[in-house]
Amino acid sequence: MNVLFILASFLDLFFVPGRKELQAARHFPDEVERGLGVKAEVEIKNASAYPCTFRFVDDLPQSFEARFPVRGMAEAGTLSRITYETRAAVRGKYELKKLYLRYASRFGLWEKQMAVEQHDTVKVIPDLTETRNFLENAQQFLLYEGMKIRRNQSGTGEFSRVRNYVVGDDPRKINWRQTAKLQEVMTNEYEPEHGKYITILIDCGRMMGAELKTGNRLEKALEASITVAAAALKNGDYVGVLAFSNDIKVYVPPEKGMNQLQKILQSIYHLQADAKESNYAGVMSYLQTVQKKRSLILLFSDIHTFLHEESTLNYLRRLRQKHLFLMIGIEDEVLEKQAKQPPENVRLAMRKSIAQQQIQVKKREKVKWEAQGLVMIEAKEERLATEAVSQYIHWMNQGML
Repeated sequence: MNVLFILASFLDLFFVPGRKELQAARHFPDEVERGLGVKAEVEIKNASAYPCTFRFVDDLPQSFEARFPVRGMAEAGTLSRITYETRAAVRGKYELKKLYLRYASRFGLWEKQMAVEQHDTVKVIPDLTETRNFLENAQQFLLYEGMKIRRNQSGTGEFSRVRNYVVGDDPRKINWRQTAKLQEVMTNEYEPEHGKYITILIDCGRMMGAELKTGNRLEKALEASITVAAAALKNGDYVGVLAFSNDIKVYVPPEKGMNQLQKILQSIYHLQADAKESNYAGVMSYLQTVQKKRSLILLFSDIHTFLHEESTLNYLRRLRQKHLFLMIGIEDEVLEKQAKQPPENVRLAMRKSIAQQQIQVKKREKVKWEAQGLVMIEAKEERLATEAVSQYIHWMNQGML
C-alpha cells in the first residue's frame, strides 16, 4: 500500500504545471482614498496542459486591510482573473514588490510555491468624498446657519442673473421691469468677483495627531482643506497651501484653475502629524515674505493650543493689516460632554467643574483675539469641511476681500 501510495503521489506530481508555465500579474490602482474600499485584480495564466487550484497572498503593507489567502482555479491553457477588496487606513506612498502564489496538483497531493516579482507604487490620498459632493452639487452640500447659501447678499460684484424673489433678499435689488413683465416679483442676483487669493494653512503639529472617531485631527483638516481649495478654484480664485509644524513642510504657491487642485493634493497627501509643537510665529513670519497680495488666510489648527501662543499675536496683528484671517478648529467633544455631565458624585462633579473652567478660559481668550479682528470657529469633526467652505463663501459674498 505504501508503494502504491508513493507511486500515485509521483504520478500526481507529473500533472503539476511547471513554474515557467504559470504566470501571475497584479493590477492595482495607482491612487486609493483613505478608508474607502478598492478592488485589485490578479491574473493567473496557466500555459500548461493541466489544471490546478491556487491561492495567493499579496505583498500589502500592514496598514492595508484585506482577507488572504485568496483562492481560485486555473484551467489548462486559460487566463484566470480574480479580484479581492482592500482598504487603506494610513495615508502615504507604498511599494508593492511581490505576489506570493501556491498552486496544487490535480489531486492535491503536491503543492508548489513561487514568489512573483512585480513592483507597483500606490499612493493613499485623503478621503475625497466631501470634495466630490461639493463639485457635484455645491448648493445642496453647503449650508450656512441653516439656510441655503445664495451667491451674494449685498448686491455688489458681478451681475449673474434675474431670479424669483425669496424671503431674505434685499428689496432694493428687485428688478421692477421684469416684475411688471412677468407679474412675479423678480430680483437681480450677483456673484462675487473672481480672482481673489486664498491661502490655506495646515497645522501638522503634535496636537493635530489627537485621535477622533475616524482618523485624527490632521486627517479631517486635510479633507476640509482640499474641499475649500476645490470650492475656491471652481469659483476662479487663486489658491495656495502652506503646511507646517515646527518648520515649513510644504508650500504650494497660489494659482488658479482646477489643475491646481491636483497639484495641492499631490503635495499634501503624505503629511503626518509630528511629535513637535507648532511654530505659529515662524509660519506667520514666512507667510509675510511669500504672500504679498491681499488674501483670505484659513488656518486649520487646534484653537486651544493657538490661544496660548502670545508671541504669535504681534505677527497676526501685522498680517491683519493686509489680509483677512480665519481660524477653524475641531470641537473637543470629550470636554463638552464632561461639562454637560450630571454631577452624580464628587468625582464627576470635579470633572464637570474643571471642564467648565477650561471652556470659560477658552472663551475669554477667544474674545481677546477676536477683538484684534481674528475670527475663530470650532466645528464638529463631521462638519469641518462644510463649515470651512460655508465660511469661505460667506466672506466672499460679503465682498470683504
